[in-house]
Amino acid sequence: MTTAHEPASAPDLADPGLYTNRELSWLDFNARVLALAADPGQPLLERCKFLAIFASNLDEFFMVRVAASQEAAAAGRRSSTPDRMPRDEVLTRVAVRVRELVDEQHRIWQDDIRPRLAEAGIVVADLASLSADDRAAADDGFERQVLPVLTPLAVGPGLPFPYISGLSLNLGLIVRDPETGEQRFARLKVPSGLPRLFPARDRLVPLEQLIGAHAARLFPGMEIAQSVLFRVTRDADFDISDDADDLLGAVEDQLRQRRFGHVVRLEVQQGAAPEPLEELTTAMRVAARDTYYVPGLLDMTSLWQVATLPRPELRDTEWRPVVPHRLRGTDEDDSLDMFAAIRGGDILVHHPYDDFTATVERFVVQAVDDPDVLAIKQTVYRTSGDSPIVPALIRAAERGIQTICLVELKARFDEERNIRWARALERAGVHVVYGIPGLKTHAKLCMVARREGDRVRRYCHIGTGNYNPSTARLYTDIGLFTCDEVITQDVANLFNHLTGFARPPRDERLLVAPSHLREGLVAEIERVVAAHRDGVPGRVVMKMNSLVDGPISEAIYRASRAGVPVDLVIRGICGLRPGVPGVSDHVRVVSIVGRFLEHARIFAFHSGDDARVWIGSADMMVRNLDHRVEAVAPVDDPACRRELLAALEVMLSDTALAWRLDASGAWTRVLPPDGGEPLNSHSAFMARALEAAGRLV
Repeated sequence: MTTAHEPASAPDLADPGLYTNRELSWLDFNARVLALAADPGQPLLERCKFLAIFASNLDEFFMVRVAASQEAAAAGRRSSTPDRMPRDEVLTRVAVRVRELVDEQHRIWQDDIRPRLAEAGIVVADLASLSADDRAAADDGFERQVLPVLTPLAVGPGLPFPYISGLSLNLGLIVRDPETGEQRFARLKVPSGLPRLFPARDRLVPLEQLIGAHAARLFPGMEIAQSVLFRVTRDADFDISDDADDLLGAVEDQLRQRRFGHVVRLEVQQGAAPEPLEELTTAMRVAARDTYYVPGLLDMTSLWQVATLPRPELRDTEWRPVVPHRLRGTDEDDSLDMFAAIRGGDILVHHPYDDFTATVERFVVQAVDDPDVLAIKQTVYRTSGDSPIVPALIRAAERGIQTICLVELKARFDEERNIRWARALERAGVHVVYGIPGLKTHAKLCMVARREGDRVRRYCHIGTGNYNPSTARLYTDIGLFTCDEVITQDVANLFNHLTGFARPPRDERLLVAPSHLREGLVAEIERVVAAHRDGVPGRVVMKMNSLVDGPISEAIYRASRAGVPVDLVIRGICGLRPGVPGVSDHVRVVSIVGRFLEHARIFAFHSGDDARVWIGSADMMVRNLDHRVEAVAPVDDPACRRELLAALEVMLSDTALAWRLDASGAWTRVLPPDGGEPLNSHSAFMARALEAAGRLV
């Protein structure tokens, strides 16, 4: 017998047709970034920024995801994701989609943004279009700044094909001896230490055009017969053996090898000459599928140079984060006892609307300077060079405070910085731990143990984002300060597990991966479904960066089949399909892409008037749930819970930055009804923060 909400025939929820491939879904996300660059309502330099972000995202996608897919295809490994798409088909479809997106990127630049920049007095010109005076200025700059650092590398007897570094811009040349007719391939690297868009009086000229115009000077007596502008992307992913005795040394060794990873993409300017192109593809063993002909400016990450020009009228109004009401001091130096404030009740912070410096950094710095603090324990996944947090931990150790820092050495592309921090921490006497073999420590946790009378009280910050002041100004993240005894005991147990030798603890309140986070969230969904079937209206709202995990997706499908509305706010990859009849009729998926990078993970489970809300570090992906240490904590304080639920509703109501996913896998912009005023969730949160701080918009 079936319920009133559930169809009679139960579909196979493991059917690959119910899922979207993760790589193709990620490319859809990057297409939404590109749509911001195309949006004429965005300030002009912000549009340049989004073109650069699109290009940078694509670089990392090839270095990691495409590289992994190529390796898996070569090894004959089958896909383990719910869509089960064969690896070769994934790579072929990725290549087709990337070509479409890159063509669109260049159309936006060439036909729209570049002319608008010129109207605003920012002229990015081709060398051939310069006036005589501008050309003279460019040539003079070449003589003084460029020529001294150029190094021609030819291929021939005793001269092997040169190493081509990943993401570098290069000229490949066929150089001919006019007397003998002998030809050789040569390479000129475009220097990375010079402005890519080179100043020529009041014009900016692509540096490679200037070098190409003078290339013959590097080969006296020879002719430049053909040339090609090119760029390679190399495999930048690596695995560290669980048996490595010296993890830090093993990571350093792999970092040295990263620069020699195999070529996963060759980009050449459209119309590339055939002979140097053949030299490149043969020498670097690049297949036709992995060769991309770019119809314009190669490597648009260079547009950061334009996006950061001192033209504030052409970018978003600067946002200055506010100090939350409960963390504002009353005297002239704005001093406040963070620990007393937390004892007064849990505190929720929402970055970048709430000031990271006045909240998270203050928590750590006050702990270091407090004579009653006995211990500080902190995870470090990604942080920035200007962060005061790690230097504060060094100072804590020097002051005699027991200081433990879990540094994740394998945080991709931050390995070198984390190694430097780890060595500095160790030199200062901090107990540095690198985590558990085979797992990345991705949890965002800081715990302080403080002597208070005849007891020691623990205080914790549990977050969704890294302890990084730079990204805290750009990413939206949630943090919870609490001294709840049960939750802080769970955090203490997790730190002890990571630094000691014991089986994972069975936490009372915290959900921890890889031990029981997935089953804990599935249990929450099933609890809502069971109550819904008993007549208590239920609802599930989940916000995350990515959703690919099979068991979580199937739990969402089961909830929908039971009639439970499921609202998903997913910035990036979404592997399930909403709106499939009989499977996901009650599932809505939206993505918000805008001024700030949506990064917070929030999970809300409603049954009638009751709502359980969680925040934490984990996305719903196999890598997070099975291969990382993640922590998700309940938000029990009623005021904090209401704030999070209200924030979710604002995001679900967005009609300015939101996109909606349909059953076919297509994303469409969410527009205000009947041409009404659009709701921009980022603007709404900024306005709320200002209002709460008494600084009315």
